[in-house]
Amino acid sequence: MIYKDRIVPFVKLGDRLNEIIQENDEEFFHAIRNGNNWFTKESVVYALKGIASFLKEESLQKWASSYHLIDKSDKRIGVIMAGNIPLVGFHDFMCVLLSGHGIMMKPSHQDNLLIKTVIKYLVEVEPAFANKIEIVERLNDADAFIGTGSDNSARYFKYYFGKKPNIIRQNRTSVGVITGKESKEDMQQLGKDIFTYYGLGCRNVSKIFVPKGYSFQFMLDSIQSFEEVGDHHKYRNNYDYNKSIYLVNRDPHFDNEFLLVKESEELVSPISVLFYQQYENEAHLQSLLSEKETKIQCIVGRDYIPFGKAQQPEVDDYADGIDTMKFLCGL
Repeated sequence: MIYKDRIVPFVKLGDRLNEIIQENDEEFFHAIRNGNNWFTKESVVYALKGIASFLKEESLQKWASSYHLIDKSDKRIGVIMAGNIPLVGFHDFMCVLLSGHGIMMKPSHQDNLLIKTVIKYLVEVEPAFANKIEIVERLNDADAFIGTGSDNSARYFKYYFGKKPNIIRQNRTSVGVITGKESKEDMQQLGKDIFTYYGLGCRNVSKIFVPKGYSFQFMLDSIQSFEEVGDHHKYRNNYDYNKSIYLVNRDPHFDNEFLLVKESEELVSPISVLFYQQYENEAHLQSLLSEKETKIQCIVGRDYIPFGKAQQPEVDDYADGIDTMKFLCGL
């Protein structure tokens, strides 16, 4: 298939994802959640909507036109997928197939059923993709690799796959910048950045930078509408555990009964915890952000990605800032 013919099936796939949402098949969503308790119906629908939003012909054509896409390739790209949020590996999957290569993919056991469902629908609209997609346990025979995981697993990936072309991603998280001039709506949108997917994604805000002496009451009151996250048993278990640790250790923190806010220089906070760090002025803020630059996926704030948009990446928003499509087209 020439690349233009490869785009059309993905546009049709986007239509099918929208149909899944509209069909509201409770049995389907129940099966997904049975495979991973974090994958609630709300989380899966949010992920499906996000993917469908960029599977538009005009968007894909414009994006693809920036690259020299291959009409035919015998190369197979090994892709190790994460499973922290629903369909987190979809973008890599799409990039490999649109670039003209075949994919040897190892899905996470945490996101096995959902990605296989998406593959099924894609092959239904374009059977030619069936010969381009392999689900495997071992990736030794791949010509290049894309791996996403923790810092520990990244070292493992580099050891085994480092001799071939690769993109190896490590732990990242996202942060918010608060000036003290935010509106209630700003804070409510920040709540989306914190709580979507229960904070499990690399684009979730796990830490905020606040001006020295900042009062948290306004923020905590503004995000009260997200209190239902505390009804999820796994989230509640994390909240109860972290709260007990802070109380036993007498660690100063703020608490609104479903989120703990604690001062820390660390970047990645536990589930149910939001870290914060104070800055003196703009220069100090930029210094703090620069120190953590290689570990920050995105920044939300008035002068950054708008509040509420962290989990709405565009098709050309590449993980870790590495252009996946450029890498694939250069093989």
